[in-house]
Amino acid sequence: MPESNTPEPQTLYDVMGGASRLRELVDRFYDLMELEPEFAGIHALHPKPNDSSREKLFMFLSGWTGGPDLFVERHGHPRLRARHLPFAIGTSERDQWLRAMAWAMEDLGYDEALRMRLMQSFYQTADWMRNKAD
Repeated sequence: MPESNTPEPQTLYDVMGGASRLRELVDRFYDLMELEPEFAGIHALHPKPNDSSREKLFMFLSGWTGGPDLFVERHGHPRLRARHLPFAIGTSERDQWLRAMAWAMEDLGYDEALRMRLMQSFYQTADWMRNKAD
């Protein structure tokens, strides 16, 4: 079979910089959540310390962006909405999550095209997670 010279398309995981850059993103996201008063609402929903939350988000985003499917390997199907049903998530919580993630990407120097691509997907998922009336 002849070899193809067509490069394989890069996953978001690759474009973002792989595991080390994804870990930086998750850590910056949680650092901002802990440090910035505007994220107090979502910070209050997380266990303290939030090491397990950091690890779960890292594992989930790894697979979600096309990298190793770490979350599924360890915990099974993400069932995101079901796992978050115990927490009251409305528009405010959605927007805090999105703002913290946007800020983290900006702090880490993600280029605008990548930030916009990720934020569109993050918005769809975060909006779907809402489970309380505003």
